Amino acid sequence: MEDRQPTPGEKTSNRFTEASPTTVAKTLIAQASFVAALLFYLGALYTSQYYGYFHLSLFALGLGFADLVMRSTVVLRTPVMAVFVVVLIVAGLPRRPTGSPLPDRFARSWSAVGDTLARFHLVVVAAGLVLLINFRRVGPYIWVIPLVIAIGLLMGQTRDAQGNRPQGLRRRTLPALAAGLCLFWSLSLVTVQLGVRDAERDARRITERTGVLILSGKRLSLPSPTREEDLGAGLRHRYRYSNLRLVVEGRDGYYVVPVHWDHTTDPVYVIPHSEDAWVGLAPGVRPA
Repeated sequence: MEDRQPTPGEKTSNRFTEASPTTVAKTLIAQASFVAALLFYLGALYTSQYYGYFHLSLFALGLGFADLVMRSTVVLRTPVMAVFVVVLIVAGLPRRPTGSPLPDRFARSWSAVGDTLARFHLVVVAAGLVLLINFRRVGPYIWVIPLVIAIGLLMGQTRDAQGNRPQGLRRRTLPALAAGLCLFWSLSLVTVQLGVRDAERDARRITERTGVLILSGKRLSLPSPTREEDLGAGLRHRYRYSNLRLVVEGRDGYYVVPVHWDHTTDPVYVIPHSEDAWVGLAPGVRPA
């Protein structure tokens, strides 16, 4: 029996192109796993830089997967993410068809943007490479260098007038992989800078952090300007300490610093979880 040939205009189904629910579920799980791993990495990198400013190790804090993922959301407000999303949107626009009128002026303008991006993407990549060679002059904006290179590579992936993208290993796969690596590099640099910057800001305004009140049965060796009060003999918690600020509550206890803490000279003190000490938390001093 001969196979029936489809008639002109008849829709045919292809089991290789029609994704099954299982395939879709596997794809979504793989993408979600990649996003979760990326957020975990960025959260761990940010947290390590932030608490490293307070002389604390990330591994000593005992933070879990969810804690680090939540801390990674600080990166979402960075210019890197905003520029990347805009470039992805523009890269998906088709270029202006030759000799074929578009329905309106707005669509013609937007499609012309894709044509311009595709023609000048090598110029943007070259500009990024020039910045990379002179990275010492960029200063704190070094994260711009890999971002510019990634933008240039993505610009070359815009669609043509027929809606097709560049194909092949050299024109499609390698540029897309390089753009992803450059974006990852840029996000890492931004995350490091955000962690240090936020820690410096919080250290300057240490009095605004959560206040810590300690009641202890034994005298503690806490430095000035920590205030020590002797509540009298006979009490289980005889000594009271104030003028302390909470950095973070970790696995081993409360990490605290005195007010007017100095990053370059002062240590961070650990108040362990113990029945001999009672720890109270209070609001910090808010600026007027």
